[in-house]
Amino acid sequence: MQTDNEKYNETVQSNTAFLNELKDKLPEFFTKEGSFDLEKFKNELKQKNVNELSEGYQLDFIGKDYARRQAGEVPSTVIVPDEKQNKGEGKNSKNLFFTGDNLEVLRHLQNNYQNKIDVIYIDPPYNTGSDGFVYPDSFEYSDEKLKDMFGLDDDQVARLKSIQGRSSHSSWLTFMYPRLFLAKRLLSKKGIFLVSIDENEDTNLKELLDEIFGEANFIGQIIRKTRSTANDSSSGFNQQHESLYVYAQNIQSAELKGEKKSLEGYKNPDNDPRGPWSTDNPSARSGSESTFFEIKNPYTGLIDLPPKGRYWAFSKSTMENWIQNGKFVFKKQYSESQRGFFIKKYASELKSTHKQVDSLFATDNIFMNQAATKYLRDKIFDGRDFFSSPKPVSLIKKIIQYSSHADSLVLDFFAGSSTTADAVMQLNAEDGGHRKFIMVQLPEKTYHTNSDGSEVPTKGGKAAYEAGFRSIDEISRERIRRAAKKIRQDNELTLPEDFDGSFKHYRVVKPVKQTLEEIDDFDPNNTNLFTNMVDGFSSKSLGIDGDATGEETILTTWLAKDGYSFNTNVQDLKFGNYMAHQVENNRLYLINEGWGADQTRELLNQLGTHQLNVQSVVIFGYSFNVAELRELENGLKQLDSKVTLIKRY
Repeated sequence: MQTDNEKYNETVQSNTAFLNELKDKLPEFFTKEGSFDLEKFKNELKQKNVNELSEGYQLDFIGKDYARRQAGEVPSTVIVPDEKQNKGEGKNSKNLFFTGDNLEVLRHLQNNYQNKIDVIYIDPPYNTGSDGFVYPDSFEYSDEKLKDMFGLDDDQVARLKSIQGRSSHSSWLTFMYPRLFLAKRLLSKKGIFLVSIDENEDTNLKELLDEIFGEANFIGQIIRKTRSTANDSSSGFNQQHESLYVYAQNIQSAELKGEKKSLEGYKNPDNDPRGPWSTDNPSARSGSESTFFEIKNPYTGLIDLPPKGRYWAFSKSTMENWIQNGKFVFKKQYSESQRGFFIKKYASELKSTHKQVDSLFATDNIFMNQAATKYLRDKIFDGRDFFSSPKPVSLIKKIIQYSSHADSLVLDFFAGSSTTADAVMQLNAEDGGHRKFIMVQLPEKTYHTNSDGSEVPTKGGKAAYEAGFRSIDEISRERIRRAAKKIRQDNELTLPEDFDGSFKHYRVVKPVKQTLEEIDDFDPNNTNLFTNMVDGFSSKSLGIDGDATGEETILTTWLAKDGYSFNTNVQDLKFGNYMAHQVENNRLYLINEGWGADQTRELLNQLGTHQLNVQSVVIFGYSFNVAELRELENGLKQLDSKVTLIKRY
């Protein structure tokens, strides 16, 4: 027996994600059978006078159709809560940390965080050839299945499978495509996406971003100087910078805000009711006859003209209107070298109280890699270097400041050393904001195991391994804890009372083989259940830390699937000795075994007398035999108020 998600993934095609997005945005062009009405769509384009491109280009690479298919798949993993962390130091935190494959995490987040993320920053592998990147996925489908899915011949299948374990451009693009596609769908309408890259994949990434986000949503490119010293390059070229691409979910709604403008020059010596003002430049480089005229001072009789080669920055009628309302002021006393009037520029008239964002982060050492290494070594990890090229917290803090507001939700799904989390916490400490972060990090081991079972540190993981860290995500979470402690120490007197310096932790993992085999063998028509399927999803059965029961894992996974945030309040309800879970007077979850006729009668009584109000009852199908299920199903159908039964496998 297959799980519901496995059944769905078998139907996914390379355009499934795109069609799902079209259905969401343009449902009127789909028939009730789910077919796209192309003729209706073309007619609508003509009516709206939309110009069609007759020719163009797009990025193509080996594995693109496979990557597009991956973007349309649903998760094949479960979300296991780290109950020790979540009921301990992270109990009241609204920040999230996910350990697992970021593609699977992004798939889960599609359900409960779509259009809710304000800022996404990522620092993905650069595919330098020395950064350890290889295409991580193996093609679980047979050659015949791949041919059928994508219409490939034998040679094309061989080319597709050739990217496995490789670090080619095609393998990197196949890796990045579904992650970027899913990330875009998480952004809010005003959302900003930022990604760091060096010269190895710079041009490919730009084309990929244009394809996924749309060229029109490209905001700009920030250049960051990475080091102040020369490298020992045989080519004689000293590469000292990398790029940071900035895109909007919707360019019409998004905005970047640079540093705050200084208003020191704005005063109000005459108590103008319109507030503080400064003097404005009255001339402009360009103009016309209507903006070139004499201005006679009524007090002195002296004449003012625009400077040579320039015009007034206003018309005569505008000037006369300004004189009437006090914005244009003639001076009663002044020297001949001075102008005989001034124009008030009010602080309230400024289009923005912020400067534009500069495209160069090139001159300040705090934005360079050395600063990041020194900060982590000296301030966080007690003199030890665990990361070869971390991003400077000053850089990430600055770009989050530019692209977020005080309550923004910030996502980094290549968390690394969790610089982004540190930056979010530092910003909140400085301005009293309530930004929240979501970090995602793969549990990359700091060691490998020899054939004799002995552990040997990886090339870059020796220091971390010797310090007791067995994987990168462990270091990442510890960095958050230590950074929060430092922030509390540095801001003891000014730190907001509700400062959030912790996180809830979840592991995203595949069920173990034995559980999958039990699922395959499950027969819902059996009158007796011989195996407790729930226990197979406990952290103990899955072989991971966290103290989660199978019920907690299933409930957490389902809450995300049903669109609830990870901070949703869940109420436990007892029916006899059976524990159920209610969410927002909306859904009742029945997961464990042990539901029987007595529980069904009590549930129907509470629903019928309106002691309990829910719209649906969601059950874990493996915990119910056919008799229990039929009795519950028939009972719900007889209620006056409609309550839907949802069976999940």
